[in-house]
Amino acid sequence: MTPTIPTQNNERETFMDALRGFAILGIFIANLAHLSFYNEGAKIVSPYIVEGWDHSVRFLHYLFIEGKFYSIFSLLFGWGIALQLKRGATKGIDSLSIVKRRLLFMLLLGALHLLIWTGDIVFFYALLGFIVLPLRKFSNKILLITGVLLILSPILLYGLKMTYPILNYPAEKLYETGDRITTFFFGEMTREKYMNLMHEGSWYDQLKVNLAEFFYRYGYLFYVSRISKVVGMFLIGFVIGRSDFYKNLQQHKKTVYTIIGIGLVVGLIFNYFLASYMSSPISGEYYNLKESGWYLTIFYALGVVPMALTYVGLMMLGFQTKFGNRLLQVVAPVGKMAFTNYLMHSLIGNFVFLGAGLDMMGQVGPVFFTLFGITVFVFQIIFSTLWLNHFQYGPAEWVWRSLTYKKRQPFLVTSQN
Repeated sequence: MTPTIPTQNNERETFMDALRGFAILGIFIANLAHLSFYNEGAKIVSPYIVEGWDHSVRFLHYLFIEGKFYSIFSLLFGWGIALQLKRGATKGIDSLSIVKRRLLFMLLLGALHLLIWTGDIVFFYALLGFIVLPLRKFSNKILLITGVLLILSPILLYGLKMTYPILNYPAEKLYETGDRITTFFFGEMTREKYMNLMHEGSWYDQLKVNLAEFFYRYGYLFYVSRISKVVGMFLIGFVIGRSDFYKNLQQHKKTVYTIIGIGLVVGLIFNYFLASYMSSPISGEYYNLKESGWYLTIFYALGVVPMALTYVGLMMLGFQTKFGNRLLQVVAPVGKMAFTNYLMHSLIGNFVFLGAGLDMMGQVGPVFFTLFGITVFVFQIIFSTLWLNHFQYGPAEWVWRSLTYKKRQPFLVTSQN
């Protein structure tokens, strides 16, 4: 019998970078639906809107992309925290303090990113990271069970909100705060006035809009129970990291195959329902606490995470093959510079679509903004690979790391020699 050889640390980190790069692509394509201001119902004539095809591609987005990639990113976030704590314990250093500083400066950098793109997840993840740290003392079994319950909890929460609307009070107060800030900066805001501001406003106007939209964004996150979903994935990722699941993948292949099998069956069924609902005229009922909105919550909870875990399982197995390893090695540099590339997405999206830039708002449909997202991703693969030939970290990662360790970190690759 061939002895089981644990995955080496550098191989595990490369896989995580590749998975992170894969997630970055999916997140960007999902965000482009918002960055582009695409509206299927609007009668806009543009060479970049392909009626019929755009509807079909948007359906595929809901089926294969919606929610799956931020879920993978959440999994990696918990996984990363577990590895940081383990490394610190191995080296005999106070890794908990380092992780807390890392989260603190992640919070600050995320706050700056929110001024550029209110769909930011960095600030949100840093906040929730502080919730996860005290839970690290529980056993893997308890963390897994808690993670699954948290992922499923929006089904119960939405049902309770339908019966007891007072439970939606935090979201309503955040929306009201956003309204007050918007009124302070711009007076009474209508949909038409808002769209004109997006087309004709300066970058300073965009900054003021984002200050108000921060509260709308977090009202939305409360409304959709995103906190419990993300913390649930953090905990599952934390168990993966702490248990050395991937490091000893050969021992866990049966588990991976089971996850993939269940994920494909359950995920495809419920994501089909999810895509059908989100593509239909009744999708807006979700925001009115209607019964059909509760069905959407069920489809989302039972479809998104199983499909996300299927993607992770397939990549774990694929990374063990010669072709899969080579392919993912190509993507890994994007994941190693994930924060930098994530910020780049916001800057590129704002420049291309907002009126202060190229003003392509509403003129690009799902077919072309998907191609645009893939094109940007290919550019980032080339850029990240070339950058890391000369520098140890991406620029954002270098700043973040230097702040975390309270000293300027070596930047040039040659500085290690």
